[in-house]
Amino acid sequence: MTMVKEVKFFRRQAEKAERMARATSDEESAQSLSNLAQAYRSQADALKQSKKLKKKLGNKTKPKAKGKMSERHPVDARIARRYSDRRCAIFHTHFLQ
Repeated sequence: MTMVKEVKFFRRQAEKAERMARATSDEESAQSLSNLAQAYRSQADALKQSKKLKKKLGNKTKPKAKGKMSERHPVDARIARRYSDRRCAIFHTHFLQ
């Protein structure tokens, strides 16, 4: 199953609503469908804007890690090794006997 991109989905829905508004003969329905199309376009624009902003801010806030884990965070690396050793010991004592 493929995922539909939200911005593209809202733009397509706006086009459909606009076509339906032009095709209908009832003035009230046409106005309602035109308003719906405008709402879809606004939603698509807002989503696109928020994605751009997230992308822009995301690149600035992520620190680029260099070097090995032990060089960057010696305490975290020690804890990770200790946890890994305990997990292996528990596995060996319980499952390999």
